[in-house]
Amino acid sequence: MDPSKQETNQKKASKPMAKKETQEFQFVVYNTMTQQKEVFNPKTPGKVCMYVCGVTAYDFSHLGHARAAVSFDVLYRYLKHLGYEVTYVRNFTDVDDKIIRRANETGEDPISLSDRYCKEYNIDMSDLQCLSPTHEPRVSDHMEQIKDMITQIINKDFGYVVEGDVFFAVDKFSNYGKLSGQKLENNRAGERVAVDSRKRNPSDFALWKAAKPGEPSWDSPWGPGQPGWHIECSAMSAHYLSFKFDIHGGGLDLIFPHHENEIAQSCAACEESDVSYWMHNGHVTNNNEKMSKSLGNFFTIRQITERYHPLALRYFLINAHYRSPLNYSVVQLEGASDAVFYIYQTLKDCQDALLQLQEEMPNDGKPARITPDAKECISKLRNEFQVKMSDDLSTSLILTGAFLEALKLVNNLLTMLKKKQQKQQRLLVIQSLKEIQNEVTKVLDVLGLQPPCSYNEVLLQLKEKALTRAGLVEDDVIRLIKERAEVRRNKDFLKSDQMRAHLQAKGIALMDVGTETIWRPCVPVQQDSEIVPSEGQKVPPKPESA
Repeated sequence: MDPSKQETNQKKASKPMAKKETQEFQFVVYNTMTQQKEVFNPKTPGKVCMYVCGVTAYDFSHLGHARAAVSFDVLYRYLKHLGYEVTYVRNFTDVDDKIIRRANETGEDPISLSDRYCKEYNIDMSDLQCLSPTHEPRVSDHMEQIKDMITQIINKDFGYVVEGDVFFAVDKFSNYGKLSGQKLENNRAGERVAVDSRKRNPSDFALWKAAKPGEPSWDSPWGPGQPGWHIECSAMSAHYLSFKFDIHGGGLDLIFPHHENEIAQSCAACEESDVSYWMHNGHVTNNNEKMSKSLGNFFTIRQITERYHPLALRYFLINAHYRSPLNYSVVQLEGASDAVFYIYQTLKDCQDALLQLQEEMPNDGKPARITPDAKECISKLRNEFQVKMSDDLSTSLILTGAFLEALKLVNNLLTMLKKKQQKQQRLLVIQSLKEIQNEVTKVLDVLGLQPPCSYNEVLLQLKEKALTRAGLVEDDVIRLIKERAEVRRNKDFLKSDQMRAHLQAKGIALMDVGTETIWRPCVPVQQDSEIVPSEGQKVPPKPESA
């Protein structure tokens, strides 16, 4: 699913676009169903209905879950930025064999255990600045909708009952495999579906599973039991969005069998069922192997955010195209942390300067006059943002180029303010800073990188994380700065440089500013890629640097 390997044919638009879009920057998305980029046109002008498959809540969520959540959060934010009214549904699976097994291990009630991890997931999402979806339905709250849909499927002869179990008859659905391209014979029993000699076809999958002793169950027309995995998303998406909606999303691994089975179920229940765009994010890999709980090669979101700021993690996740594979790399995480520190430090310096110069800014309601360089910078940033985001959310290309040039110009203008200038020129510089800052923060807001607190607070948080990774506290750094100052007074510059290099290897950069020495986080010269695991957590193999 690497975008560089995908076809980029685009279908012509057939419907009017949202109010804020223009023909020049038509929003195109890659549709897994057609395997090409298409101009985005919602079924109802100005409104978007979107369903994204959420997590099975039985443990802390890992980096792969974070990538899916952030990818579709960027889509959600961008659609709202374009002026659409978005109904965003992301489910929780809180009834599942994995949940039951974990509950049996811990001696908990399965629903209570899942509820706890649903809440933990939402804490992670808040930390990553993912906006709350419009609806977050849970399977346990939608049994009636699920049973109703199974009844419709049986009544239309696509489902059959065997001893309290209900199966979907894949032979009855002629378009099975149209999303994934998979053939029925590839749906081997024992790998993707449970082995069961009672099935008419080994590829038939469960819609309802008869109750087993000691497991939670719900009454149904076929006897007590619980739903199969796939039916929940068909039932909940239809309940909140109808059988016809715009976007269905999820991870690449869900294309087959989950989304393929969803299509079969939904179309069997309602012939008019139709999703316009199927969108899938790429895997997070560890040493180029998919990161997952089943393989034991994963890091939880919490393990990462204990050492790296959540906004650094978000930057890392969107610094690759959402459809591309993303290889876990401490080098890239360090780079992401350094990048966001630079962004927020620049914006803090700009904000501080503007606060001090507030009295010099005109308040006459007239359009701000800015320097030619600032005008060109803003135009280029705005254009680049529109072009890249409208091309299937090419976030990785936005965080370089014009965006970095804008930050560089802010720093140059701040330097100019320190020099003597004529009043009119000084006013141009001040207004230029303000306008560039506004444009930069608009970009950050759509990407979900605008911090929820002050720039000063987020910078202090980033410094605290850097100290954690270095195994230091700030008092240690201050003590070493004082010791180095004494060494410099004694003109032992070799030792002074060695002390600086020692800290730099730990990700702490010392900067001599006049007679004062300050510190900031930096990318360590040497990397330690191991993240300290929580108790009982398997440590993944050391990843290759990307």
